[in-house]
Amino acid sequence: MTSDRIIDGTDRKILNILQFNARVANSAIARKVGLAPSAVHERIRKLEEHGFIQGYSARVNPKPVGRGLLAFVFVRTEGREVEAGTAQKLAAIPEVQEVHNIAGEDCFLIKVRVEDPEGLGRLLREKVSALPAVSSTRTTIVLETLKESIAVPIAGVDRNGATPGKPARKRKPA
Repeated sequence: MTSDRIIDGTDRKILNILQFNARVANSAIARKVGLAPSAVHERIRKLEEHGFIQGYSARVNPKPVGRGLLAFVFVRTEGREVEAGTAQKLAAIPEVQEVHNIAGEDCFLIKVRVEDPEGLGRLLREKVSALPAVSSTRTTIVLETLKESIAVPIAGVDRNGATPGKPARKRKPA
């Protein structure tokens, strides 16, 4: 659920802190944003409730779990009426991490992780190209990943939750 709720600078700082370390304690966030831990907890609850925070997960290293090969696949389909169904079928394939509907000659861009080139070939033949609406694919294999992030840039806030050029607010003693 996405909300039209307006968030303030403190909410932005909290979001930024959490997206780089979702396991950080509310008390640590409170120190960085100048609020009581209970107030931070309430703000996080509201950010979750209004759809600003969609969930929490652990980042798993793909190599030790047999998914060391990363590839991006452009998928072309025939007939616009089947695109939604094709997107859902692509998304249901376990090796597919992302499905993007794109503009241009191709219809979708998918991000896949597999064990090796043979696994990629099987995935393309048996799962992706086997879908009835798929007319062609073009694949790019990643040789080295220099940066990979799911963090969303939040205007006016650095990765520690501070506003650049301004120190974090200090909490007033009770």
